[in-house]
Amino acid sequence: MKLTLDPGLKYFPGTQRVFDPETSLARTKDMLPEIGVTRIASITDLDRVGIPVFSAVRPSAARGAISIYSGKGASETVARISAIMESFERCLAEQPEVSMNLKGVDIACERRTGTYEKSRDDSLNPNELLLPMPLLAGTVLEWVGGWDLLREEDVFVPANAVFHPYVPAGGMPLFRSNTNGLAAGNTMEEAVLHGLLEVIERDALGIAESTKNPGRELIVNDGVNRELMKKFDDAGVAVKLWLLDSDIDIPTVVAALDDPVLRDPALLVMGAGSHLKPEIAASRALTEAAQSRVVQIHGAREDTNRESIVRTIGYERLRRMNGYWYGTGDSIRIDQLEDSSSDSPARNIETVLERLGDPAERAIIVDLSRKGVKVPVIRAIIPTFELFTIDRERRGARLAKAKNRAVAR
Repeated sequence: MKLTLDPGLKYFPGTQRVFDPETSLARTKDMLPEIGVTRIASITDLDRVGIPVFSAVRPSAARGAISIYSGKGASETVARISAIMESFERCLAEQPEVSMNLKGVDIACERRTGTYEKSRDDSLNPNELLLPMPLLAGTVLEWVGGWDLLREEDVFVPANAVFHPYVPAGGMPLFRSNTNGLAAGNTMEEAVLHGLLEVIERDALGIAESTKNPGRELIVNDGVNRELMKKFDDAGVAVKLWLLDSDIDIPTVVAALDDPVLRDPALLVMGAGSHLKPEIAASRALTEAAQSRVVQIHGAREDTNRESIVRTIGYERLRRMNGYWYGTGDSIRIDQLEDSSSDSPARNIETVLERLGDPAERAIIVDLSRKGVKVPVIRAIIPTFELFTIDRERRGARLAKAKNRAVAR
């Protein structure tokens, strides 16, 4: 089913969002009961840093999914919206037949069951999803229709790469499902851009972690990021900002945190962000790192048992194991980086597709939106892009090439 993007849609002046935060909040908050969210609350004060973080509770989450989500931002309103948007993402990523909130409300995309051999003409080869094990001939899979933005054609992808959690009814599972590329937005264009950028971010971060190459130290001097850095500094939390090396010419930034006051290994956390506008990539990394701290302190999310594991390792040892994030390297100022963003989400998507270049042969969008739910949700899939930071059983050629380059240096 062809995905149509509106080239005339413009961002709210001075932002990279279609609506201002107050309008976004007003448009979404009344829909929360539809998707089962019972509570949205600030958890900012659990941490001394003070960067806004909100929590959303959705008890009706499908079996195998988490029911507590979090959101972050430079302001309380933005952080609240972030938690709300994650709630929509998680709800609409559930298969219609298992959803407690939207049961029976199907996605618009076609779904079918069969082998790859019988549908190869219009289907993605599952092996391009970096399977833990090669696909056996004749394996029956469930498929969902998507739109390839690069080839401008319909394409079916394994349902395992679309839904989370994934509960196969008529086919075999291929891997552990995840939320990579899952995105909501005020408009379809916002959701598509966010989903593509998340896949690019995870690819760059996975390669950096595998090769232990953090790239270049990033020096920020813009207003928002300077204020965020000051909050960490005032709280005695050390921050290292890195611009990751990548063959995709889109800034991906990592913020690595160290708390020399508490010396708690669970608080050796990080955040990452990708965006055409370097300042937004940096602010996403910083606010996500702050969120990671609060989530560890809060201890309520079901998808993180990290705290108990890292505390058996200890602060000093864990810091040494991840020393490349806390070292020094060549640096670059953020104002030396190109801002290739525009005033239009559709144009930003075009730029992202241009920057994907040779490494990506496909960029697939599956529309997970539901009738009656006004928030668009999509799953972005860029086959062959790395997932090392999410699932270490799934490694591809991009990772191998990066490691070979690192050895050759």
